[in-house]
Amino acid sequence: MGYAASRVGLSWLVLAHSDTGAGPFVRITPGNLDKWRDAAARQFLPENVQKWKALARRHFFLTGAVGLIALMLVLGGLRLLTPTGTAQPPAAGGRATQVSAVAASMRPFTDRIEALGMAKGQQSVNLSANQTELITAVHFQDGAMVTAGQVLVELKATEERADVTNARAAVDVAQSNYNRYNTLARAGFLAPAAMDQYRAALRQAQASLAAANSREQDRVIRAPFSGRLGMTDIAPGTLISPGATVVTLDDTTTMRVDFDVPDRFLPALKVGAPIVATPDPYPNQTIQGRVALVDSRIDPTTHAIRARAEFTNPNNLLVPGMLMHIAIENGQRAAIAVPEAAVQTEGDQTYVYEIVHQGANTIARQTQVEVGANESGFVEIRNGLAPDAQVVADGLSRIEPNAPIRIAGAHQRQGRAQPSSAHQTSPRPDGLRPTSP
Repeated sequence: MGYAASRVGLSWLVLAHSDTGAGPFVRITPGNLDKWRDAAARQFLPENVQKWKALARRHFFLTGAVGLIALMLVLGGLRLLTPTGTAQPPAAGGRATQVSAVAASMRPFTDRIEALGMAKGQQSVNLSANQTELITAVHFQDGAMVTAGQVLVELKATEERADVTNARAAVDVAQSNYNRYNTLARAGFLAPAAMDQYRAALRQAQASLAAANSREQDRVIRAPFSGRLGMTDIAPGTLISPGATVVTLDDTTTMRVDFDVPDRFLPALKVGAPIVATPDPYPNQTIQGRVALVDSRIDPTTHAIRARAEFTNPNNLLVPGMLMHIAIENGQRAAIAVPEAAVQTEGDQTYVYEIVHQGANTIARQTQVEVGANESGFVEIRNGLAPDAQVVADGLSRIEPNAPIRIAGAHQRQGRAQPSSAHQTSPRPDGLRPTSP
């Protein structure tokens, strides 16, 4: 124990030196040893040990953070000093990408007036009752085809039938009196004024009968025209009120579409002019029709005019309420065109890769263009490209702007003998293929 205590005491020599204020050498005595042993014991108390551990952890993480920051600074400096590959222009002797090419050509494009409209039947109606009453009978099936005048629904008409019977009996009495006194009047036994009263009574009875019959007919709902019925939930015993729809009826043999176009297109809207429509549910089908009517006024707020188109519907393909895309041809024009695959869109910008010859090298230069109509797989180029310009036909994702390219098929013809003029097909320079007309 004395040796161990002396070892601990020696380790705290400096502490004892600072506490006692002694010189650089301290005399080792039993009193000093006891003092050093007590100081060492205090340092190894549990609360002091926890402080040492926390201090060690804090220094460890601090050292790690400083090392990580130093590493990031070194790597950033190396990256700044090293030139990137994207900043270097493509090497003249780099590997060229093989592409196919096409020449821009003039093609006819059709100007069209396009609009949207809603299809509706030639005649359409919501059938309803003119007074509140119970339904006693339903004489149709949902979706059935009906003819004009066909009975569809019967309402309760007990009182109306009784009124008809009463009015008919009154007519019979008035008719008998008229016949009897008319015989007397012809024989000269009755004054003409009295005969006029019997004649008027007969007419009043007949009018009352007609009114009773009319009220009875109001208890029956008939089809006003031939067409197809819609779906309904009514059944016998249902109480309906005026204005409530009993069932819908549409004549869909001929469909109408009303649409609005700007007033500047008024000269193209002529009654009888051909028109093409595409139903929204069937985008691959087109229906031929004609302009049936043009409105007599232009909307002063929107400066649009409404027109009506009519389409035959033999197969019941068109349904009332269907959205229709209307197109009216408004002449043709010629414009520069390239295939759709040769056009690349990035955001709101459109580009083509124009083939440019730089000495012995051929590169693909990204050229911004303004596009117009898209028709039959070709895109109209309104601005940015000259006629007969050479562009990359497809595979635009495989090339970069100003990258070297090699046109497919060009190197094969360079080593071949030229064919005779009788069999030569006049290929385009550099293996280009012109667009088909």
